[in-house]
Amino acid sequence: MAADLTYEGCNFFRLRLVLATLSEKSAKIKNIRANEDDPGLKDFEASFIRLLDKLTNGSRIEVNETGTMLFYKPGLLAGGPVEHVCNPQRSVGYYLEAVVMLAPFCKKPLRLNLKGVTNDRYDPTVDIIKTVTIPLIKKFVVDDEGLDLKILKRGAPPEGGGEVIFSCPVRKSLRPIQNTDPGKIKRIRGLAYAMRVSPAICNRVVDAVRGVLNQFVSDIYIYTDHCKGAQSGKSPGFGISLVAESTTGSILSIQTASTPVGEGQSVVPEDLGTQAAEMLLEEIYMGGYVDSRHQSLALLYMILGQRDVSKLLTGPLTPYTIQFLRHLKEFFGVIFKIQAQQSGDDGSTHGETKVLLSCVGVGYTNINKTMV
Repeated sequence: MAADLTYEGCNFFRLRLVLATLSEKSAKIKNIRANEDDPGLKDFEASFIRLLDKLTNGSRIEVNETGTMLFYKPGLLAGGPVEHVCNPQRSVGYYLEAVVMLAPFCKKPLRLNLKGVTNDRYDPTVDIIKTVTIPLIKKFVVDDEGLDLKILKRGAPPEGGGEVIFSCPVRKSLRPIQNTDPGKIKRIRGLAYAMRVSPAICNRVVDAVRGVLNQFVSDIYIYTDHCKGAQSGKSPGFGISLVAESTTGSILSIQTASTPVGEGQSVVPEDLGTQAAEMLLEEIYMGGYVDSRHQSLALLYMILGQRDVSKLLTGPLTPYTIQFLRHLKEFFGVIFKIQAQQSGDDGSTHGETKVLLSCVGVGYTNINKTMV
């Protein structure tokens, strides 16, 4: 057994536990907010640990009295039906973003029921996971039947009240990908939602988005979802997610939402819509086959694929992705070949410098999968 991997601080907390679980290596995290007035794990981090414990069998998790040190020895991914009430400090997207990295490698098909905040400004909203994350997973999974996210109730911060069900089949292995052509943007789709506010707000947000994007693309359709009654959660809020689809199947996305009640200055729907449109244009300008939020998921699945070469063209790597690459080397011993693609190298005439990443998969096999 290899020596425990030791880290300091609270950064990349979920990532380290997820990679430890997949690589079957123990991890120790020390000095978690040790110098802060409120040291140790936050409630939402403790909630994530409890969820990880529910997803695995035989995991050993030790936290010291002050919560500033965590030792994690992973067990086997179990899957099956799991229910979890998420801490309202973070949305269900915070938890799902990590779970989707683990779900295909469980022993039994996962059916995860999460309750809490479904849409906020920071973590991926349930709409982004449904329309972008899941289609990205399907590029790596040969048979994607049963892979779905159902939104039963929406919930805005701070009280939440939303509920979703994430279903994922188990797979023995992942296939390699060769996605090096981002293509041209052909259409834009989106969803504007409102909870416990006037239904006219959705239309005001959509009109503002169209006022910007209609200058560039004619094929735009934005759905509206005005939640009522029990489906609207416990707190008022509104927001929008936008998805740009290309001629080669690339999907680029952004999201934004109103300010939670009691936090800062309120947001005007027209300003929110304009901001969302400009954020999407910025994401398109950076380019790549995946957007900045999904770089790490694609890279993880690339190294977990079969012993074959995978290639992916992205926009500029985010600081999170750069650290993610370092962690992949530590947990799996894989190093990516990284090549900068200057404007014009891929046939384009403008945009940010692209990055071509390639690696050979480790041939990861799901040993947890139930034998038939």
